[in-house]
Amino acid sequence: MSAAPGLSADLDAWTRRVLSRHFDPEKGSPFWLERLPTLGFDPLEITRYDELERFGPFALEALRKTEPADLLPRDVPRPLSGRVYESSGATGSPCRVFHTEAMRAHQAEWRRFGLRHAGFAEGRTWLHAMPSGPHAGGENAANTARLHASTVYSVDVDPRWIRELIRDGRLAEVNRYLNHLVRQISDVLESTRVHYLETTPALFQVLVRQRPELVAALDGIALEGTQVTPSMYREFTEALDGGLIGTTYRNALGDAMGLPARLGSGPDDDLLPYVPHYPQVTMRVVDKKDPERTVGFGEVGQLRITVLHDDLFLPNVLERDQAVRVETSDDWPCDGVANLQPLQVAWDLPEGMY
Repeated sequence: MSAAPGLSADLDAWTRRVLSRHFDPEKGSPFWLERLPTLGFDPLEITRYDELERFGPFALEALRKTEPADLLPRDVPRPLSGRVYESSGATGSPCRVFHTEAMRAHQAEWRRFGLRHAGFAEGRTWLHAMPSGPHAGGENAANTARLHASTVYSVDVDPRWIRELIRDGRLAEVNRYLNHLVRQISDVLESTRVHYLETTPALFQVLVRQRPELVAALDGIALEGTQVTPSMYREFTEALDGGLIGTTYRNALGDAMGLPARLGSGPDDDLLPYVPHYPQVTMRVVDKKDPERTVGFGEVGQLRITVLHDDLFLPNVLERDQAVRVETSDDWPCDGVANLQPLQVAWDLPEGMY
């Protein structure tokens, strides 16, 4: 199996590369050049990744109000040709970012590596039951077909509508919509031989409980979203009867690939680890009250993401998720994060299908 893309990169050198691109006086990104006078330091004098702390937490509100093109360096050819993707909008209006061809290629490389690393064979048939439209995960169906030599069926999922129903307490309509999705998934699984299913943990749990015989016939499941709990993982393992389980943490800003689960004596002792799509995406688990302090290994904290694409720079984004900081093997140049779950679950901030 080939190595993951980018793992040999020197993170300090990569940091300098990205900063020199976004803060170039002539070719830098309008967003960052406009903010340069307010920073109080010269980003081009930063030499190490750890010095990105000087930027402080990045305010996601800026991504709700900024024209996505302004985040790109000026030497990205105009007029732009590509897609604008959005966050799910769980905490307000969606955040929007433009994905350049280089960014999409990077994500596709990691997609291919992740499928191989988890053991998914090429030349198989998939069912992709995921959000599409403005959601970056919608690219997976095309990437799986193109890069993994696969046939892909699709069922579209609308997570925002589910979240709206939950927020309004319309649980009967939530169940009706879930049943609608399960019927579509079941129709494909019953009509043709599907080897692998890709969907969110929450939707797969519904399928496991409603149609366990269809789940048992799968060769594997690719789970994508912001959380799969250890108890869910154990339930899915039993339902798949030896089938593969691959996991991906994804949002519009940055992704992480799941590593093999570390199962203990019970769900409370299990770890479900991930590694970010390094070096373009890095992750730290920080103190919930002091986001500049990285917690110790085995401790729980808030997930903080830094995006270091050539064409997109977002330092120290505090996610709405918590995680456990975990050590990784020598195969990986960075820490891992595990047992991702929301910092807060409430009627006004529902997770819905993720």
